[in-house]
Amino acid sequence: MTPQTAFLGIDTSNYTTSAALFAGETLLQRKRLLPVKEGQIGLRQSDAVFHHVQQLPDLLASIWEEHPRIEAVGVSVRPRDQEGSYMPCFTVGHGTARAISGALGVPLYSFSHQAGHIMAALYSSGKIEWCRSRFLAFHVSGGTTEALLVTPHREFVFQCELVAASLDLKAGQAVDRVGNMLGLPFPAGPALEKLALQWEQPVSVRPVMKGADCCLSGIQNQCRKMLDQGKPAAYIARYCLMAIESSLAAMAETLLQRYGKLPLVFAGGVMSNVIIRQDLQQRLGASFAEPAFSADNAAGIAVLTRMRKEGEI
Repeated sequence: MTPQTAFLGIDTSNYTTSAALFAGETLLQRKRLLPVKEGQIGLRQSDAVFHHVQQLPDLLASIWEEHPRIEAVGVSVRPRDQEGSYMPCFTVGHGTARAISGALGVPLYSFSHQAGHIMAALYSSGKIEWCRSRFLAFHVSGGTTEALLVTPHREFVFQCELVAASLDLKAGQAVDRVGNMLGLPFPAGPALEKLALQWEQPVSVRPVMKGADCCLSGIQNQCRKMLDQGKPAAYIARYCLMAIESSLAAMAETLLQRYGKLPLVFAGGVMSNVIIRQDLQQRLGASFAEPAFSADNAAGIAVLTRMRKEGEI
């Protein structure tokens, strides 16, 4: 039997090693969080590079068990499609992708990590056709909290104009720092969500805004104050997540007034949180990736690779 044609995507972010195969209508992905010592928040780039070197071969061996015929290889090589955008951790994936492409004699396509996030959200929410028109995309993770005005681009697929952002702490940083002060493991997102769901009473929050931009550092400060006052951990967790949600909603509402009622999609690891997702869907009617496609992953890169190889973008 002839092996099925597949398109390989690789992503080595600051949080996760991931690989994905897009074959037919099936998107198979494998990913593994980078190990972080107990009590620490995040990794140095040198440590991230080391762990990617250790983990990526195992993920690729696992994903190739069905022996598909690789038609093209895609990889994230930088955080964003902007001049000077660089992080050493992406060199691991890039080097591996170059070696695979050369050994197999197939094309290699380079994308940004952010473009992969956006495409993963579009694919997962059934909105791939949006990549051919203008829309608003939020990229909300440990490294960024940005709102982007996205238009089609021949080279990068997405032309992303930064139209709003957090001016200080990023949403994922707020989640991890509050989680750390509550004794939760890193990354704190899943455990903080589980804890927050235990609090069912109303929580009062007010976003701190400067135009369409937000400020999130007050969330950490307020949570520390509440912890010192003896507030329940579940209340503090719920407050943290609701404060992030209210800030994102205020950003989106301001931008929709400014640019008109454009399609709106949320991507990035923080957007896998069920509390934030549900509230934003009710308030804005926005589209979201499924949780497996929200956190760092190579799925969007694999989809971009197939679309680029087949001339769809």
